[in-house]
Amino acid sequence: MKYDYLIVGAGPYGAIFAHEAMKCNKTCLVIDKRDHIGGNIYTEQVEGINVHKYGAHIFHTNDKEVWEYVNRFATFNRYTNSPIANFNGEIYNLPFNMNTFYRLWGVSDPTEAEKIIETQRLKCEEPQNLEEQALSLVGRDIYEKLIKGYTEKQWGRDCKDLPAFIIKRLPVRFTWDNNYFNDQYQGIPVGGYTGIIKKLLEGSEVRLNTDYFAQRDYFDHIATKTIYTGMLDEFFNYQFGPLEYRTLRFDSEILDQPNFQGNAVVNYTDKETPFTRIIEHKHFEFGTQPKTVVTREYSKEYENGDEPYYPVNDLKNSARYLSYKELAEGEENVIFGGRLAEYKYYDMWQIVRNSLDAARKELKEAKDNRYEM
Repeated sequence: MKYDYLIVGAGPYGAIFAHEAMKCNKTCLVIDKRDHIGGNIYTEQVEGINVHKYGAHIFHTNDKEVWEYVNRFATFNRYTNSPIANFNGEIYNLPFNMNTFYRLWGVSDPTEAEKIIETQRLKCEEPQNLEEQALSLVGRDIYEKLIKGYTEKQWGRDCKDLPAFIIKRLPVRFTWDNNYFNDQYQGIPVGGYTGIIKKLLEGSEVRLNTDYFAQRDYFDHIATKTIYTGMLDEFFNYQFGPLEYRTLRFDSEILDQPNFQGNAVVNYTDKETPFTRIIEHKHFEFGTQPKTVVTREYSKEYENGDEPYYPVNDLKNSARYLSYKELAEGEENVIFGGRLAEYKYYDMWQIVRNSLDAARKELKEAKDNRYEM
C-alpha cells in the first residue's frame, strides 16, 4: 500500500485526523471533490474581509482541551454571538432574554416576564409536533414572532408537520444577556478558518477536485485504511434508499458602504421574507474596511448535486440511517466520521473532539498491533 490512510474529505474532521496521523509518522492522502480545503468552514478573502462561504461558523465550547487544541493553529478573537431577529421590521434580541421580553411586552421585571410566558404556555404532557413543543416551552407570542416562520422556512414544512424532538429545548433567560451561547470559550479565528485547515494538512498529500466515487476501485487499493467523511448512503450505493437533507443557497454581494446591518447575523423570522438570515461577514472580526460583504441564506430541499447541510432526522430517516450504520460497523478498514458519515448535525467543537478521539484510538491500536507482530 502506498499510504497508511486515505482521507476522503478535507474538512475539519479529515484534517485533524491527518494531522494526528502525521505526528505518528503515518502517510496520508487527503482528497476532496471541491476545489478548496476546509469543507463547510472554508473562508476566503473578499475586499479584505474573511467571508464564511458556507454560512456563519462561530466556534464555541466548554471543552478546554478542544479550545486549547484549535488555538494552536490560530489566534481567536473575542467575538460573542448575539444575533438579531427581524420580524416584519420589528427588531428583537436573541436568544430569548429580558431585552426580548421588554420589546415584546414592555416588562423589565423578570418575574413579570416569567408570569406572561407561563400564562401563554400550552399545557401539554406529550407534544405531538414541533408547534405543540414550542408552545409548551415558550408560549404563543414568542412562537408566532420568533420561531414559526423561521422554522418553516428552514425545514420547508409546516410546524404542525415537523416532529417535536427537533426542538428539545429553547434557551430562555431572565437576564439582560444577549450572548447566544452558554459556553465558556467562544470566538472567531483571526484571518478565517482556512488557515487552520492549511496548518493541519501540512505534510499530507492533498488532491482537490478529486471525487472518491469516480475512481473508487483505485482509491480502495491505495491505502491500508480509509477515513470517510462523506455521505453514508452514497458509500453504500443508496441500497436502503437516500437519506434526506435540507440544503442552503447563498446569495452574496459586495456593497460600497462600510456597514449594512450593524451585526454579523440577522435572522428574518417572518414567513414572507424568502431568506432565513443575512450574514454581514466583517462583523465577525470587527472589520473597518470601506466596503462590506453580505450573504442571504435560502433554505431548500436537497437535490442530487447540492451540498447536504442539515440531516432530516425524522423517524423514517433515522431508521434508514441505522440500517446504514450497521453496514458501516462491518467495514473493518474504514473509519466513518463527521456529520455526513454519521448523519448528524454537529457543532464544530464536537467535530474536533470526535476526530481527536477517533485518531487517538486508531493510532494507539496501530501502534499496539505493530508491537505485537
